[in-house]
Amino acid sequence: MAKELTDNDIKRKAVKLVVAHIRKKLPDDYDGETGLDAWLEDMDALLDKEEFLIGEYYEMRNELNDVVDCMINDELRYKLRDSWYSFGKALEKKKKPK
Repeated sequence: MAKELTDNDIKRKAVKLVVAHIRKKLPDDYDGETGLDAWLEDMDALLDKEEFLIGEYYEMRNELNDVVDCMINDELRYKLRDSWYSFGKALEKKKKPK
């Protein structure tokens, strides 16, 4: 029997998708100048934790905003800003009623 998903499971999966899309948006020659690499490492560690504390995810979203605001590359900044919005939407997801 499959495990029934909770709202937190849905949110975690949605956030994982956003993080995967962020990685895909990075150019091959990206050098991590703005701390995005550190943010991605911290995000991976948070996603690996068993306990889901929504406040930690909101904090990571705020940190992503700070990283994006410090970017020099305008094109990448706009791409990642879209991801920042997607991250927020992922945190609003709910389990679909049966």
